[in-house]
Amino acid sequence: MKKNFDLLIRNASIVDGTNAPRFNGDIGIRGDRIECIGDLSSFCGDLELNLGGRIAAPGFIDSHTHDDRMMLSNPDMAPKVSQGVTTVIGGNCGVSLAPMPRPIPNPVTPPLNLLDEQGTWFHFPTFKSYLEELRANPAATNCAMLVGHTTLRVATMNDFSQAASPSEIQAMRELVNEAMHAGAIGVSTGLFYEPSIAAPTEEVIEVCSSLKKFNGLYCTHMRNEADRVIDSLEESFRIGREVGVPVVISHHKVAEPANQGRSVETLALIEKNMATQTICLDCYPYTASSTILSADRAATSTRVIVSWSQSLPEYAGQDLTAIAQKMNCSQEEAVKRLLPAGAIYFKMDEADVQRILKFDQTMIGSDGLPHDTSPHPRLWGSFPRVLGHYGRLLGLFPLETAVYKMTGLTAKNFGLKDRGILREGAYADLTLFDADTVDEAATFAAPIAPARGIEAVIVNGAIVWRDGKSTGARPGRVLQREPSEET
Repeated sequence: MKKNFDLLIRNASIVDGTNAPRFNGDIGIRGDRIECIGDLSSFCGDLELNLGGRIAAPGFIDSHTHDDRMMLSNPDMAPKVSQGVTTVIGGNCGVSLAPMPRPIPNPVTPPLNLLDEQGTWFHFPTFKSYLEELRANPAATNCAMLVGHTTLRVATMNDFSQAASPSEIQAMRELVNEAMHAGAIGVSTGLFYEPSIAAPTEEVIEVCSSLKKFNGLYCTHMRNEADRVIDSLEESFRIGREVGVPVVISHHKVAEPANQGRSVETLALIEKNMATQTICLDCYPYTASSTILSADRAATSTRVIVSWSQSLPEYAGQDLTAIAQKMNCSQEEAVKRLLPAGAIYFKMDEADVQRILKFDQTMIGSDGLPHDTSPHPRLWGSFPRVLGHYGRLLGLFPLETAVYKMTGLTAKNFGLKDRGILREGAYADLTLFDADTVDEAATFAAPIAPARGIEAVIVNGAIVWRDGKSTGARPGRVLQREPSEET
């Protein structure tokens, strides 16, 4: 036998993350990189894994997460690595754990409480101090982090019911500059949420005005994903054009019964505008969303499950209608008693979800909320659900396309160099799985469950998940955005 590899994966069916047809081969890994792909039968490895024809793919990149705190409080990242995710994009929907240069309000301003109900984790005065903590105490996954506009508003304003003043905009811009210097990849907004609803388009443009200089991204939970979805898309495109940066439309959907079928309209508009500016989008593979509980959102949903309640924690995981019956009160009154709380809202049509998933440029993001008592199953199941339910069972797209949507496409859009692809010289982030059995195990009734069919997950050359459990390895790194190029 010739020289050793640190890790040698034998007899793999390789899906390389480019949407090219799979091929058979071996993968030799040395350190944190893939050193060789091909027939390595005359080589050996210090550790060898024989896949027997099962799939070796790039590690999945979760394009939309709220894992800012989980990487520090639960660094084994079991909800993510168990489904094959090796890199997460955090700080979405305008909500990031940093910067918070002054004491966080008590109670924590929603939706910041989706990251931490108590506020004890909002102790990073600068974005640099947060990233330094992630580097000093790495998680099992890599991460690339956005700075949230809602967090910036909470950090600089006392009255969220109005537009920011010139001095407040300047304070937010200074925090954005600090974050980008420190290694943030862009700014996210959550114009849908109360602390940012009053922010006019011009405020967002001003706050984000330096992003182009830093090669940053603008990622947005748009102002409206229901009746005014077209207006919100146009607003998002305008912000991207005026700032001069790529736009990422987060968890694209059309919500509420009156808007069923409008994904035909929204995707046509997105595709049209892609011809003149850089636009990206992601989607999670479910017809239910999840965020903070409110009576207004509940009233426009066909079903509501309470995912957590600080005041009445015993109701987590139960339907709101059943809770109201137990309380012998109206649904609106039940919401008041449960607050602060989170909820899962059923308000999308399956045909729209499938149409958006199938759209060529759609990336996969989980949008999971890791600190919910009874979370949406997307936290544990999004990626295997795309591979199993939508790919293998429904035939929405070939396996190679499904993998591309969660690897190569995402790495290209977020500028993650040498990630999301299996090739010699690329980082050794891999997911090894059985294409015949891979699928979600998490359900709305039992949402915390590792996926089926995921055999091993490798991050920077180290195995982080194997034989159905975390290995304890924490090789994750803080990634930065590289200038745009094909991966």
